[in-house]
Amino acid sequence: MPRKLTWIEKPGLAGWGCSACAWLFQAPSVPAGESPEGIRRIIEELQRNREFASHVCTHYPKSKN
Repeated sequence: MPRKLTWIEKPGLAGWGCSACAWLFQAPSVPAGESPEGIRRIIEELQRNREFASHVCTHYPKSKN
């Protein structure tokens, strides 16, 4: 089954991750007021998609529990 970028919500965690492994996107920190919200969102989406495409699932094994 091909991996997909998916929204993950668990207690204490909400964010984008891989459907096939435990990889999670780490959003870049942008200082408040540095750029408009729309530009920040576009930058995060581009970086997230690039990181998702390049990650290797075997480096992020899912836990057995």
